[in-house]
Amino acid sequence: MILVVCGPTGIGKTKLSVELAKIYNGEIINADSMQIYKGLDIGTAKVTKEEMQHIPHHLLDIKEVEEDYSVFDYQIDARNKIEEIKKKGKVPIFVGGTGYYLKAVFYDYDFIEEKEKASPFTNLTNEELLENIEKYECCIPIDPTNHKRLARLLEKLSSGWKPTNQEYKLLYDDVYFIGLTTKREILYERLDKRFDEMIVPLIDEVKPYMEKNIRSKALLTGIGYKEFYSFFENKKTLVEVVEECKKNTRNYAKRQYTWFQNQMDVEWFSVDFENFSNTVNEVVTFIEEKQG
Repeated sequence: MILVVCGPTGIGKTKLSVELAKIYNGEIINADSMQIYKGLDIGTAKVTKEEMQHIPHHLLDIKEVEEDYSVFDYQIDARNKIEEIKKKGKVPIFVGGTGYYLKAVFYDYDFIEEKEKASPFTNLTNEELLENIEKYECCIPIDPTNHKRLARLLEKLSSGWKPTNQEYKLLYDDVYFIGLTTKREILYERLDKRFDEMIVPLIDEVKPYMEKNIRSKALLTGIGYKEFYSFFENKKTLVEVVEECKKNTRNYAKRQYTWFQNQMDVEWFSVDFENFSNTVNEVVTFIEEKQG
């Protein structure tokens, strides 16, 4: 059995994954593209040592912020971790909201390197590129931090190219996709509150990179990091940056919902924030029924 806990940011995926790991003797595999990097803890809401509750976690803090790490790299690493954990007689439990990572792992998607070519859409931000790409309902797993690939894909789509109607085959017959959800207004309120609480520590986290003039792909594409560069450069006020971060986070959550609803066969559970054990029990009941 393999469990995948997915859904939008700030919904409680980390908490559920740890509870499931305790119940099913599992080990957790990170499926958040930003939590791959060392030092990016506050802005990514990375699981803490206390939250781990001694459950082994994998593919966290495996790269420096200056290093590149692609969805293709993740596909290889994550599949290896599945086999490694299963050989120990334990249950692999994926947790994260990076849908293109998860699709690359569980479906028979092969990555083909394309020759780089200048695109007329290079002036758009990653968010703008993604918003335009989504209008075409494109189902290709693609790294949303890879600006060149996004621009190239949008160029192809806008010129009339359509991806094949190929249905990617699920490679594992014992995987259960568990999605967490709540009312949109409740999620947005939680996200805004969470960001208010992380402002001061997040500034402390970003400042050293700014002082060293580190402008890696991870820092310049990650929500909660890229926005603060404008603050340190005195181009925007703190209030403006905070509002921008909140807006980008809400938009990201919306895109996550769209991805998981359209790309994978997810069983959705409404989170009981007042009594989280109710949510855990619902998920466990679902798993037990699926296992017969």
